[in-house]
Amino acid sequence: MKPIAIFRHLPIEGPGYFATFLDNNHIPWRLIKIDAGETVPKDVNEFSGLVFMGGPMSVNDDVPWIASSLALIRQAVDGNMPVLGHCLGGQLMAKALGGEVSANPVKEMGWGEVSVPDNSVARQWFGDLTSFNSFHWHGEAFSIPDGATCILSSPYCENQAFALDMHLGMQCHVEMTERLVIDWCSVGAEELASLDEPSVQSLEDIEKDLSERVAALNAVADRLYRHWIVNLK
Repeated sequence: MKPIAIFRHLPIEGPGYFATFLDNNHIPWRLIKIDAGETVPKDVNEFSGLVFMGGPMSVNDDVPWIASSLALIRQAVDGNMPVLGHCLGGQLMAKALGGEVSANPVKEMGWGEVSVPDNSVARQWFGDLTSFNSFHWHGEAFSIPDGATCILSSPYCENQAFALDMHLGMQCHVEMTERLVIDWCSVGAEELASLDEPSVQSLEDIEKDLSERVAALNAVADRLYRHWIVNLK
């Protein structure tokens, strides 16, 4: 099998549990470090799937790799190659497929419940799961592209995930590990302390019962990732 391309946009926003999942299932992958100056490949044919991770930038920023990433996503979708996006990655997918990305009414940071709507597409991805506690770290959000279906929502962000055939774009972070959570909290401690709104948790609340929360989230991620890899070529 050709490797999955995983695009990293910030050193501390790596593939996390997704890499663990791939390794556990003996699926090869290649990390493309956009943050270190690596260029976006022009051709998808050397890969079996594309995965885009998070980052602090906006997909509306005028930086060269964003246009290249959008073009690569369109190429993959046109060729029926599975694409998966986490947060910024989901926003890249939404924009590439004709959606819009704009400021969310509030920042959403920390743990929060997300709900699975009762539609057939959501059931394909989540089975009988109706809600779970996910991790959030974003200030922007995407609209649902034409032809796609919203399969996840939260009280503070209506569009938490969309699916289009084999492709999955998420606003929330199901890829979290304990290490990622701790690193993000360390870097974002000042911002967390400055925001006083119910959609943002304190550092203490985020790190409470961390092992149990991450383990539960990993179980949900397993379900989503397992459905996604079925279509790898």
